[in-house]
Amino acid sequence: MITNEHLIVLGYGDVGKRIVEVFIENAVHFTVVDKNEAGFSNVDFEYVVGDGTDESVLKEAGIEKASTVIITLNTDTEVIFATLMARGLKPDCIIFSRANSVNSIDKLYKAGADYVGSLSIVAGQLLARITSTCTKADCHQFYEDIVLYEGIEIQKFQLKEGSSMADLSIGELDLINKFDCRIIGVDRNGSVTSSLPSSFVLGVGDTIAVVGSREQIEKFRNVFIKQD
Repeated sequence: MITNEHLIVLGYGDVGKRIVEVFIENAVHFTVVDKNEAGFSNVDFEYVVGDGTDESVLKEAGIEKASTVIITLNTDTEVIFATLMARGLKPDCIIFSRANSVNSIDKLYKAGADYVGSLSIVAGQLLARITSTCTKADCHQFYEDIVLYEGIEIQKFQLKEGSSMADLSIGELDLINKFDCRIIGVDRNGSVTSSLPSSFVLGVGDTIAVVGSREQIEKFRNVFIKQD
């Protein structure tokens, strides 16, 4: 369990409350952010009253030391802004974002979310389970056999000798603009990297985790994997 890391939950509605329940059960250190002060009456955990899209509020909640941020705000606009803000303030944190509509899923990945869920309570239970039972290094392994909501999934590919992706950086590949999918993790010699700057260069033997719809990943596969 993550007992020595700091997690932030943005939004204390139905999903946020379920996440908090699981965190309390597993002795996870966390802070909740929500604009509704009345919702925090009689609670026994750390919280900040304020707007989860506000930089000063996120800093007050400890964003600069957070290992994981879970965003369950009520509107997709708020979720997108909060995702962008959290990614900018803490580039190496894991971000789970709740999509309130299907159309926002790709936008949230582009905004910097590592994982996106869209089925209210089920999403809350899954996100809470993942972040309370795995470290940053094995979160991707936990997702290995899970098909994500609304047709978004993760597939893994190993770069073999002669791969056209080898020796190219994430930025040079530009998968988001070309295929609307993205690489969210790289397993290199048993060590998983999930905070991938555009300068990160892939190499032969790397196993990459690619997230997108089935159709998007198939387009990616046709260009980079089947020809290799």
